Amino acid sequence: MSLTNNTQPLFIATDHAGFKLKEDLKQKFADVGIEITDLTPVTPDPKDDYPKVAKKLTTEVISKDGQGILLCGSGNGICMAANKIKGIRAALGYNTQSAIWAKNDENANVLCLAGQVLNPDYAFSIVKHWLETPFSKEPRHQKRIKELAQLDK
Repeated sequence: MSLTNNTQPLFIATDHAGFKLKEDLKQKFADVGIEITDLTPVTPDPKDDYPKVAKKLTTEVISKDGQGILLCGSGNGICMAANKIKGIRAALGYNTQSAIWAKNDENANVLCLAGQVLNPDYAFSIVKHWLETPFSKEPRHQKRIKELAQLDK
């Protein structure tokens, strides 16, 4: 799969700690002609809260059957918040292999990144690997995703 063959809507959002990396990623997406919807205010707010950011993005991902990229300083807090939302399978993308496994095995619909740790080129590579990896649809993975969905209840 190519990055440009991705037909699902793609959203991005961050708290103040991931703002710079989010801006860098948006530019990299624009450079390759990929449309991404930014749900973040135009300027960073040092008083914002990552749970609210996660809620805003995950609502769009669920309602539009899309995919999302969330950022905070470590990636952990926003990932925890996103996973509280029914139907979200958010994964921390700490390297390219983790992103591949997150999509291949768990069909992650949200990728979380550490805005204060990753450099823009490597972060874009992580996202690219995640977007280009199809879900394997292997029975063992489908079974586990159903088990995860049961935890939502």
